[in-house]
Amino acid sequence: MTEFNGRCLCGHISYRIKAAPAVSRICWCTNCQRIASNGTVNVVFPAQAIEISGTPSEYLGPADSGNQVRRRFCPRCGTHLFSDSTGRPGMTVVRLGTLDNPSSIKPSANIWTASAPSWACIDPALERIERQPPAPQPPPR
Repeated sequence: MTEFNGRCLCGHISYRIKAAPAVSRICWCTNCQRIASNGTVNVVFPAQAIEISGTPSEYLGPADSGNQVRRRFCPRCGTHLFSDSTGRPGMTVVRLGTLDNPSSIKPSANIWTASAPSWACIDPALERIERQPPAPQPPPR
């Protein structure tokens, strides 16, 4: 069984994921840029495969896609950990940098590149998607 572990900066929130990732991408939407002052590197997992220790704070708001997104972050250190979108029911985005081993998953694409600033370092070896990509499907069990 595939397993990943991660945590916030201060360790107040930790998590375990028992599933293979559905997809990993670098997002350049305006919301991700506000969260990170850059693009965010994300990996999508089936929501039911994520076990969270601690209680994250939440913020519900609109995404560039028009979907509603519930963003979850550590109430102590502010580390952004997860997001759930009405456009991806049953799937949760995990910020790749919060994994204990972030090198274990490599992004396959840059998304929302139409929103990227002119100085963005976009890897030409990765697929480039100008706006919202299709919703990822859960990996086979």
